[in-house]
Amino acid sequence: MAETLTDRPATESESTEPPSSAALARGSLRRLLFDSLSPYRRSILIIVSLQLVGTMASLYLPSLNADIIDNGVIPTDTGYIVRVGAVMLAVSLLQIGTTIAAVRFAARTAMGAGRDIRAQVFARVNSFSAREMARFGAPSLITRNTNDVQQVQMLAMTALTMMITAPILGIGGIVMAVREDIGLSWLVAVVVPILVVAIGVLVSRMVPGYRLMQAKLDDINRILREQTSGIRVIRAFVREPFETERFERTNDELTDVSLSVGRWMAAMFPTMMLVVNVSSVAVLWYGGIRLDNGQMQIGSLTAYLTYLTQILFGVMMSTMTVIMAPRASVAAERIIEVLDTEPSVVPPTRGRTGDGSEVRFSSVGFSYAGATDPVLSDVDLVASPGQTTAIVGSTGAGKTTLINLIPRLFDATTGVVSVGGVDVAGYEPEALWSRIGLVPQRAFLFSGTVASNLRYGADDATEEDMWEALEIAQAAEFVAAMPGGLTAKISQGGTNVSGGQRQRLAIARAVIRRPDIYLFDDSFSALDVATDARVRAGLAPIVAEATVITVAQRVFTITDADQIIVLENGRIVGRGIHDQLVATCPTYREIVDSQLRAAA
Repeated sequence: MAETLTDRPATESESTEPPSSAALARGSLRRLLFDSLSPYRRSILIIVSLQLVGTMASLYLPSLNADIIDNGVIPTDTGYIVRVGAVMLAVSLLQIGTTIAAVRFAARTAMGAGRDIRAQVFARVNSFSAREMARFGAPSLITRNTNDVQQVQMLAMTALTMMITAPILGIGGIVMAVREDIGLSWLVAVVVPILVVAIGVLVSRMVPGYRLMQAKLDDINRILREQTSGIRVIRAFVREPFETERFERTNDELTDVSLSVGRWMAAMFPTMMLVVNVSSVAVLWYGGIRLDNGQMQIGSLTAYLTYLTQILFGVMMSTMTVIMAPRASVAAERIIEVLDTEPSVVPPTRGRTGDGSEVRFSSVGFSYAGATDPVLSDVDLVASPGQTTAIVGSTGAGKTTLINLIPRLFDATTGVVSVGGVDVAGYEPEALWSRIGLVPQRAFLFSGTVASNLRYGADDATEEDMWEALEIAQAAEFVAAMPGGLTAKISQGGTNVSGGQRQRLAIARAVIRRPDIYLFDDSFSALDVATDARVRAGLAPIVAEATVITVAQRVFTITDADQIIVLENGRIVGRGIHDQLVATCPTYREIVDSQLRAAA
């Protein structure tokens, strides 16, 4: 590409005066179309050439028709009619052929540009950290990479097939009309501006509506995604009426906005047809007067009427693109917003690797953008190989954030997180991730099979490796009972298995790669006490030499941890083993007492 999507410098006007939202949308659309169509310059040149030949052929046909009327039909010269008619037929075939070829090239170019934009958006989203994902939200990103790209793609298709033809047809039509009879040319000077102004007024009303439509479409996608992924919870708590009402309210809002935009769009074509029909009547009226006065011939009047129709048809073709432009502008603005968002977690230019698996936090703090209070403050701890470090605390204490800093799902705002003596910000990403086995708080499984999910942990895992990992995670029994065993189907998110089974499969996925560092983020919460004990017993010999950091809610499961870190409001308020903390840490003692009372 001649210019990347992220390296375009801001102009002076952009830096001194904030542009309006409509101007931003138009600028985003121009930029996106320029960048996405730049690799297809050759195809666009071919399209322009074909459109030029086809349009010139269509402009030549009315002159030939006028010639036949004036020099063949009126004098009753059959031979002349046949000769010129054959020329008309050849010109018509040329027009048809070039139009078909131009549309084919335009379709391939527009589809290719859409493919490239989707690939860029997908690649950018894959580089986002959890911070950017939380900022945009999954429903909005899905809409931007599907519906929004489709809007831009459709505009590109329309522009390549119509916007190139329209100016040629309009300008050429004016030239040919004046050539036929200059006395009626004042009609063109009056009709075309009226049509352009009317269309401009209507389009200006549609732009805000299209922007609101895309936002409402995001809301619809978000609600649908929540309802489909949480259908079991909705049914369990009999929340169907509430969710139905929530969806209907958002759906009605989208419908109202769509109807408002649709009304303005519906006025577009009647307005255009009114202008076309009135102008045709005017041509016949004043042309008839000139014909009666002997100032023009009947063939010229017929040709002039055709040329006026072609001129207005060129304006109508431009209007088709103009109608699509507002929504495509909004879509392009949303796409550019994704492409211009730089990930907060950036791979180092020259990545390093460490030899050990010691995890160290040195004066680490973390704050979300715009937050008034930090999530973590002055965290200092060391997790050594061969030891288990447990992290406990109330909800919102920062436990999960602390875990996520190690594999760089977030970057620490202050301080240093190091693995093997190397700052994770300077660690080679692939090398870092290959040393970590992460079982997230929400055990997510991908659509596919048991085997395909396990191979996310190790691409080259054999069946023996998979069964061994399942045995360690106490998942072999229920997997063997599933139809197909390792080839048993897993639905998106693992919704066709229970919460405890999902957690055990996620543990097996982490164990299968035999990493140096294990991160368990509340990974045993869905297991009953007996299963929890069996899983921990199975893990014990496997993680004996590794660094293990586990976030726990149930205190009794971590009483034998080598060190327990107690977090409160993002700060470490206790550090030690179980007995020490019961005696010295009020926060830890309160957690223990509350769980003992609940158990009683």
